[in-house]
Amino acid sequence: MSTLYTTCPSPLGELLIAGPEPGALASVSVPGQKGGARVLPGWRRDDAAFADVVRQFDAYFAGELKEFDLDLATTGSDFRERVWAALERIPYGATVTYGELAAMAGLEPRSVRAVGGAVGANPLTVVRPCHRVIGASGSLTGYAGGLERKKLLLTLEGVL
Repeated sequence: MSTLYTTCPSPLGELLIAGPEPGALASVSVPGQKGGARVLPGWRRDDAAFADVVRQFDAYFAGELKEFDLDLATTGSDFRERVWAALERIPYGATVTYGELAAMAGLEPRSVRAVGGAVGANPLTVVRPCHRVIGASGSLTGYAGGLERKKLLLTLEGVL
């Protein structure tokens, strides 16, 4: 089975949206993103398959959508899935530290580095809001898409 994909213009650059079937979202990445997806041989462009995803991104970037309602098709280790589920609970316009995210995931404080690794491996930039995680000092740290994009997203959400 081939991966379906489309692209979507955004203030972050052209988003690459991909998944195994229409509407099932497995990856969202920005140009130059550390660990981001790339169109591979065998992938098939299908704009109609992700029309609702693109519509929701357009509404989010227009300031009209605060919570995505999408069918997610990602897989990760149990640990990553636990951290990603906690990421999904961070509300629009809020931030948490890596330590707070660890607590939200029911993990020990000493797991902060591993939590950071799971956040960095998030395949769904923006949708699973890793941009809402900040350093313990309140600094903007660790965003695979680059700190300028993190600032843009947090400004859009009214945090900065």
